Amino acid sequence: MRNVGRGINRVSPPWNTIVLFVPQASVYIVERFGKFHRVLEPGLAVLMPFVDQVKYVQSFKELAVEIVPQNAITQDNVTIKIDGVLYYRITDAMKASYGIDDPEFAITQLAQTSMRSEIGQLSLDRTLSERTLLNTKITQAMNQAATEWGIEVLRYEIRDVHPPQEVLTAMHRQISAERQKRAEILESEGSRQAAINTAEGVKQALILKSEAEMQTQVNKAEGNATAIRMHADAASEAIEKIAKAIQRNGESGKDAVSLSVAEKYVESFGQIAKASTTVVIPSNMGDVAGMASTLMNVLNASAPSKK
Repeated sequence: MRNVGRGINRVSPPWNTIVLFVPQASVYIVERFGKFHRVLEPGLAVLMPFVDQVKYVQSFKELAVEIVPQNAITQDNVTIKIDGVLYYRITDAMKASYGIDDPEFAITQLAQTSMRSEIGQLSLDRTLSERTLLNTKITQAMNQAATEWGIEVLRYEIRDVHPPQEVLTAMHRQISAERQKRAEILESEGSRQAAINTAEGVKQALILKSEAEMQTQVNKAEGNATAIRMHADAASEAIEKIAKAIQRNGESGKDAVSLSVAEKYVESFGQIAKASTTVVIPSNMGDVAGMASTLMNVLNASAPSKK
């Protein structure tokens, strides 16, 4: 028998064929006269010399075997080189000993064929990006066949994927183009957002300015209206006081008003004469007293009557 190192340990049987000590996590397959006799569990065992023989030694430990790099063709017809590591353990020592001649070689070949089959169903991009899914599918495919050999495949891990150099160059160019595209998109989005923000700012500024101007006009109009009302109220109050004063003072009040009107009349006519070289003289220029009398009649008519 040979020692395969990494893989299923099929070591040479021990020399002592009378008293044996089976190691933990291992079993010995014993044949009597070339025919299966029994399985020795870990611990002390006694055999009949020259009759019983330990034919196989199987370990129940988790084992790992390296899958050498191999070529595989993806769904989009790209040839890649891929390798991996397989983890498994023996679950049935009888099947592992008598179900197949060389379990290590069989499990290695099964891993390679399963890997090529699963990669053939995926494109290159998915092979590179979905390693976890690919590992799971390879493990499931292997367990369907390895169960008959008393072997359980625990997991399969893809280690390296090597696409052709021209494919790598194209992928690098594609990645650079995608990054440049994303950079330009981000830059354009930034410029667009900046323009939108600027327009919104101008819009808000114009709205605020128009609202301020409108409020200014409203305030100004309200101020003018208030001033006109106050001026009118003051004039009304002054006229009412003058009328009451004239009524209280009788003829002397009327004479005082006539004198004041005559003075205002003369003063106004003098200012007109200074401002213009051409003066139109009223026909009743000399009848100042008559004008004053007319004004007094108006004041008497507007004054409240005595009860």
